[in-house]
Amino acid sequence: MNYRNLAEMQRLQAARHGPAVAIRYRRHGLYHDVTWQQFREMTEACALALIDAGVGVGDRVGLVSENRLEWLVADMAILAAGAINVAPHAPMTARQIQFQLAETEARLLFVSNQEQLDKIQQIRANLPELAGVILFDFAAGTNAISWEGFLQRGRLLRAGPANGCLNLLHREEELTSDDLATIMYTSGTTGNPKGVMLTHGNLLSNAIGMLEASPRVEGQFLSWLPFSHIYARTVDHYLCQILPMALCLAESQETLVRNLAEIQPAYMSSVPRFYEKVLSLVADADPHKTAQRLRDIFGPNVDWLSSGGAPLPVSVAEAYRDAGLLLLQGYGLTESSPVIAFNRKDRYRLSSVGPPLPGVEVTIAPDGEILTKGPHVMKGYWKNPRATAEAIQSGWLHTGDLGRLDDGFLTITGRKKEIIVLSSGKKVAPAQVEGLLLGDPCIDQVMVLGDARHFLIALIVPNWGQVQKCLAIPPEEPEALAKLPAIREFLTGRIDKALIDLAPWEHVKKFIIVPRPFSVAAEELTVSLKMRRDVIVAHHQGQLESLYEP
Repeated sequence: MNYRNLAEMQRLQAARHGPAVAIRYRRHGLYHDVTWQQFREMTEACALALIDAGVGVGDRVGLVSENRLEWLVADMAILAAGAINVAPHAPMTARQIQFQLAETEARLLFVSNQEQLDKIQQIRANLPELAGVILFDFAAGTNAISWEGFLQRGRLLRAGPANGCLNLLHREEELTSDDLATIMYTSGTTGNPKGVMLTHGNLLSNAIGMLEASPRVEGQFLSWLPFSHIYARTVDHYLCQILPMALCLAESQETLVRNLAEIQPAYMSSVPRFYEKVLSLVADADPHKTAQRLRDIFGPNVDWLSSGGAPLPVSVAEAYRDAGLLLLQGYGLTESSPVIAFNRKDRYRLSSVGPPLPGVEVTIAPDGEILTKGPHVMKGYWKNPRATAEAIQSGWLHTGDLGRLDDGFLTITGRKKEIIVLSSGKKVAPAQVEGLLLGDPCIDQVMVLGDARHFLIALIVPNWGQVQKCLAIPPEEPEALAKLPAIREFLTGRIDKALIDLAPWEHVKKFIIVPRPFSVAAEELTVSLKMRRDVIVAHHQGQLESLYEP
C-alpha cells in the first residue's frame, strides 16, 4: 500500500469498493448506510466548494463538531483540497477554540450545531482571517452557510462543463507525504496546548503500521472516541479506509452499550476508562457470571478489542481475557501519529503496551525516557521552533514517558515530569501506584500525590455501586457516603491490599474521598480522559494540605 497521500487513498478505495458500505450511522432512530461511492461523491463536492470559496493549498480550515457523518466528509474534503484540518475538541470553551483557530489563521470553519455556532459568535471578532462558517445543522436566522447548500454548490461544480474533478485531481497530485494534513493541539494537561503538525505520510504510515501489526478483521468497526483526538482519527477513521471496513458511528458515550448490541462489531477501540466502567457494571462475586455478562454486552462477533490513551490496569485486561474477550493495549502520543507500540493478537503481554509497530524505532535513554524515530514522528510544533527542537533531537522524539524494553516488548513505568520525589529522596512513579489502585473494582478514579513530602497521599473516587454492594449499605447520596467512618475504614483496607507488594515509601498513607468523579465539564479531565493534575489539585488544595498537618 504505497499511497502518496490520504486523498489518493480515499479516491482509490472508493473506486475499488464503490457499492460496499463505508460508513453506518444512526439518526432519528434509524441506521443509515453510506457507500464508498457516496462517501467519495460528498467528499469531492465539499472539496470543490472549499476551493470555490478561496481555500488554497496549505490553508487551514477549522472543524468543530461531535462525531458524525459530516465530520468524516469534511475532513476528507479538506485534505482533498490540499488544505490542513484544524479540529478543536467539541466540548472546548469559546476561548480555547479561539486560541487554536487564531494561531492557525483558519480561513473557513465547519461547525455542527447552534451550540457550537454560539461559541464562534462570541469570538468571531477575534478571528480576522475567518471568511465564513458552514453549519451542519442549519437553522434560519443565522449568518452561517448551510451544509446542504455548500455541498450543492460543489455538486454543480462537479457536474459542470469545467469538470471540477480535474482540478481536484491536480491538487491531489501535488500533495506529497511530507505535506501537512492536520494541526492537532495537545490535550494541555499543563500550560498552553501546542499545535502538533502531522503530515499525510505520518498518518498513513501509522494506520498501515497498525494494519500490519494486527491483520484485517472481518465484520464491522464500532467507533465512539472523538475524531478530534488523534487516536480515533488514525485508528478508526483512516485505518477503516485502508482495510477497508464499515465504520459504524456510535451516537454518544451514553448510548455505547446499546449501540454495541445493535451493531455487534468485530472490533472497536476505546480508552481504559470505558472498559473499567463496563467491568464495574457487570462485576459479580461469581467470575463466571461476570464473564457471561461481559460477553453479552460486547456480542458474539468481537475478534479483539483495543485500548489506548492511558494505562490499562492488568486486572481489567485479565478479566476480559478470562471472559474470552482479548483486550490489547498500545501506547503513543499525538506527536507520534499516535501509535508507537501495540500488542498483537498472536504476540502479547497484558502488562505491556506491546512491541513497536513495523517501521517504528524505539530506544530507552540513559535516564529511562522512551525515544522513538520513524515516519510516524511529527513535523514539529506549529509556530514553535523552540519546543520542536526540545522534543525532536537527532531525529528522535523524546516522549517524556519512562519505560523499559524486555524481549522487544515495551512497558511504561511512569511519566518523566510526573515522577514524585519524596523528601527522603525516594522516587515514586505515580502511574504505577494509580494503576494498582484502579485494579480494585471499588475504586473508580485515583490521583496520587506527595512530591517533596515525606509520604504519599491520594484523591480517591469510589465506585459507589461496588462499595455499597460489598458493605450492604442502603442507597445514599455520594456526599453523605463519603463522610461515613465505615467507608473510610473499608477503603483503607482495599488500598493497603492493592499496594501490598510495593516498597513502604510507595504506599498511600492518607487519602481524601472525592464523592463525584473527575469530569471534562469541570476541566479536571481532557477530552481524551487524561487527568489535568494541576486543576484537580487546585480544586482540593485545602484538603490536601490538611493531610500533612501534624
